Amino acid sequence: MFGWEFPPHILGGLGTASFGLTRGMSMQPDMDITFVIPKPWGDEDQSFLRIIGANTVPVVWRDVDWDFVNNRIGSFLHPDTYYHFRNGIKYNFNRIGTNDLGCIQFSGRYPDNLLEEIGNYEAVASVLAHSLDFDIIHSHDWLTYPAGIFAKRISGKPMVIHVHATDYDRSRGNVNPDVYRIEKEGMDVADHIITVSNLTRQTVIEKYHQDPAKVTTVHNAVEPLDFVDELHKSERKDKVIIFLGRITMQ
Repeated sequence: MFGWEFPPHILGGLGTASFGLTRGMSMQPDMDITFVIPKPWGDEDQSFLRIIGANTVPVVWRDVDWDFVNNRIGSFLHPDTYYHFRNGIKYNFNRIGTNDLGCIQFSGRYPDNLLEEIGNYEAVASVLAHSLDFDIIHSHDWLTYPAGIFAKRISGKPMVIHVHATDYDRSRGNVNPDVYRIEKEGMDVADHIITVSNLTRQTVIEKYHQDPAKVTTVHNAVEPLDFVDELHKSERKDKVIIFLGRITMQ
């Protein structure tokens, strides 16, 4: 899986949805999940998946020893894995700014140079596609579609994209052409498309010209509250209104 954020460091709904989805999927006994994010912080729950930080994956070959690697990124990535990834470098990414480990720095956020970070994330995907053994590529939202496409072209493995929102939702029709282009290419290349609502599914079909048979709605789930039984036992006379959602333009 390619994602952009993961709890507890989240900036929107994408990280929360990714957490719930992967935790649910991990209950399948025959499923192993590797989740790639631009920059992990070290306190993510990895009890049910493996997290790889794009900022720890070398995209440029550097002649460094084991101790140096361990001191720099040992808490995030085992040095042996670093060398395994380094041996998977097949393209020349010297044009991209890297540190002394040959890794790219990521903000872990949504910076002003977001399109640049998306392109850098795509470079990391190429190394992972050459280095890891996997069956399916699953890309969350438009930020990770280029990475998923690159990994698919390298590996030949099927790619599923997860549309948490489209730019039509976020902008109310005032679509950013760069974002639309990335979204459209991801949908065109994907073997299957998951949307989080029927409304989003219709947008994907009508605005992005996708085959309806290729698009499936999978609604986000809800976590039961710990105190829900207490609400049932309450002798309150007034009505309790439950609202699931958020108040935004989309």
